[in-house]
Amino acid sequence: MTKRRRFKQQRSLQDRLTSFATLTREKASRLRPGAERDELLRKAQQAEDAAHLNEWASSPGLQPPKLRP
Repeated sequence: MTKRRRFKQQRSLQDRLTSFATLTREKASRLRPGAERDELLRKAQQAEDAAHLNEWASSPGLQPPKLRP
């Protein structure tokens, strides 16, 4: 049986998602409009949404998430 490797994260999921979104948006801002830039912006938005859902799920008084316009 293969032993599972475990890794203790040094930063919280919230911090990792937020920094990923920020870095991805910075990369996208340096690109010209096109498919690659759109893909990076989509990934950044997904990371921000995941961070928001994580914050909501770990809050003490669960409230329904607010929908973005």
